[in-house]
Amino acid sequence: MSLFFLWFSVMFPLVFSPGPANIVFAASGAKVGVKRSIPLLTGVDSVFIVKSLVIGFGLGKFVENYPHVMNAMQILGALYLLYLGAKFIQTDAKSEISVQKTLGFVDGLVIQLLNSKGWLMVFLMFTLFTDQAYLLFGEQGTLVLVLWLAILNISIHLVWIKMGQLLAKVSNSPSYQKAMNLFYASCLFVVSGWLIVDNPIWEGIAEISSL
Repeated sequence: MSLFFLWFSVMFPLVFSPGPANIVFAASGAKVGVKRSIPLLTGVDSVFIVKSLVIGFGLGKFVENYPHVMNAMQILGALYLLYLGAKFIQTDAKSEISVQKTLGFVDGLVIQLLNSKGWLMVFLMFTLFTDQAYLLFGEQGTLVLVLWLAILNISIHLVWIKMGQLLAKVSNSPSYQKAMNLFYASCLFVVSGWLIVDNPIWEGIAEISSL
């Protein structure tokens, strides 16, 4: 239990923080509710589980040894979030269908696969807790950490979807709904901008330019 509480105190803030996936979950909950957001959640968390297994069993060394791959993924992920942000501010009659279709299983896969911060979070978890988990659970330690993270992710993601749904129920006013769309889009634009600016790839370009 002491290991679990230590693990939880580190991982809960990382998983609950308003990152790209959580913002998308809230927007999806507001648009189409919890039930129709399940495919999106399934896509995101399927990738998270695969990430955890890949990194936990050492195959993540490839990504760690080739950081430019992560940098490129971060740029692509930021561009995809910009695309989703533009979708959220659509106000035409087909907007609900468009959003439901956009925020599906495949988009969940793409969002999480290109989320470099999600990869780094899993790296951090195994860096901090692999040894303790191995001492307590033996060879099953990696699977225990993967299971804990999967349960935490799914639970928190459902909370974000539900929060978005509850915010949408505050008012049925078209102006309120439009404001919420702009809010979610703005959040994604801000996160996208941060991912683009805070990317080591620019340091490499600057070094090449200075030669």
